[in-house]
Amino acid sequence: MQAITAFFDLFRGVDALGVASRLTLAVIFGGIIGIERGRKRRPAGFRTYILVCLGASLAMCTGQYLFTVLGQTTDVSRLGAQVINGIGFLGAGTIIVTTRQQVKGLTTAAGLWASACMGLAIGAGYYECAIMAFLTIMVTITVLNYLERVLTSRTYNMNVNVIITETACLPRVLDKLREMKIKIYDVEVTNVKEFKEQSPNVVIEMRLPQRRPHIEIITTLAAIDGVISVEET
Repeated sequence: MQAITAFFDLFRGVDALGVASRLTLAVIFGGIIGIERGRKRRPAGFRTYILVCLGASLAMCTGQYLFTVLGQTTDVSRLGAQVINGIGFLGAGTIIVTTRQQVKGLTTAAGLWASACMGLAIGAGYYECAIMAFLTIMVTITVLNYLERVLTSRTYNMNVNVIITETACLPRVLDKLREMKIKIYDVEVTNVKEFKEQSPNVVIEMRLPQRRPHIEIITTLAAIDGVISVEET
């Protein structure tokens, strides 16, 4: 452990070697996370994550330089705090609410915020923390993504978005759910203009009587006459 710490100490200074190593590491770590997000067609991808992590790292390097080299009696963490505030606007831009009442982009926004924090650690020369943060972020957005799908695929509560040809098909959908002993909490119908608009969206919140694969419910609803598509939200 002491050998590892001694090795990292070579790159903690504000000289050219220290700054270059930090910015390079920010580009590598931010880029790898961005590639994973880009492969899933998320709003923020490869270049966005690089710039976020790189900018945060640069802010901390600048703060350290002002204090160490120029002798400015300022709070070294002030620039880093502004990065955390500023990243909120960027993250908000990746969150959208679709026409099917789905909120998307939360993981991307959280990933940007976490990448900015990782960049601050890199810029401060806290390499040990940055490496552990990078590994943790990668595990969260890859391995835990699969685990989350497994856990939520058999829960009692379930929300579906059903697209039907006309509002007259809605009673058939609700009757089928009641036949399956499913408790319906809420039904929201959208995209209906003067009750004559075809293909309205129906968002149904419900609770299953027992644990069962959600795909069974989706398949049953999709087989109903007049149902165009069924999607879990």
